[in-house]
Amino acid sequence: MFHHLRRRLLCTAAAPPIRVALTESSGRGVFATRPISAGEVLHSAQPLVSHPSPPLIHEVCYSCLRKKSGSGGGSSGSCYFCSDACREHAKGFHGVEKKADWSLFDDHCSSRGLKYPYMAKRLACMVISGAVSADCLDILQPARLHQGTLTEMEEEFVLLDSTFRKAGFQEEITTFLTKEWYINVLARIRINAFRIELVASSYEDLLSSAVASVSCDAAVGNAVYMLPSFYNHDCDPNTHIVWLASADARLKALRNIEEGEELRICYIDASMDVDARQRILADGFGFECRCQRCLSGD
Repeated sequence: MFHHLRRRLLCTAAAPPIRVALTESSGRGVFATRPISAGEVLHSAQPLVSHPSPPLIHEVCYSCLRKKSGSGGGSSGSCYFCSDACREHAKGFHGVEKKADWSLFDDHCSSRGLKYPYMAKRLACMVISGAVSADCLDILQPARLHQGTLTEMEEEFVLLDSTFRKAGFQEEITTFLTKEWYINVLARIRINAFRIELVASSYEDLLSSAVASVSCDAAVGNAVYMLPSFYNHDCDPNTHIVWLASADARLKALRNIEEGEELRICYIDASMDVDARQRILADGFGFECRCQRCLSGD
């Protein structure tokens, strides 16, 4: 698995100075393959699946999550696309989506303030369109799910499945769409999805940005990535993930990093006190943080 990912990294035009390997206590991790200078952009990443925040469907691109400008782009039905390229990129999954009436599914998610089922719905449409395989998220770590969460997911799946059935999709192209598939996908989306706020508008802003987290209210959407999902957490991180104008992510070194050092990002708002950080990490990510900052009580 790691060898396959390493080959993909080496096949890029300029291989990033990183490798994925097992850590002593945190599963997979990302390590520097050479000394890295503070401010260096390590690599970029495109989302495996993304979705706009539901209240912003008309304000951000339905494909890349770019914010709507005063006069640019165009819309398709109830969705906004910032360019013809994004409209073409979304043609597969959006074409599938438009064939069904999602009102019951959307009302269910909206009334409960849910966001991740929209990503699972989009992924299902991508699989049906042939854009991705049904197991494309299997390499990612799943979240631990409580019985109450499983019950809610089962209700969501019934609505998702019935929507496709009512739309007349043939069973041979939806054989992957089972309750087990839906739960497995959501278990991975819940723990690996990044909340996206477009914190910079230029490359210079990116290099000067040292924001450690983003505000939920300002988020334009959520996305799941392959390589960024392998970065472990630290409340005093040496690496930061940022977004410029779209959901394409960039990973940047916050300080000088030695060869062989593990690269870590902060999953939450690093400005919170230790008790708040521990509580959020335990509830949202299922682990007790034992980084040096937490151990010191900072």
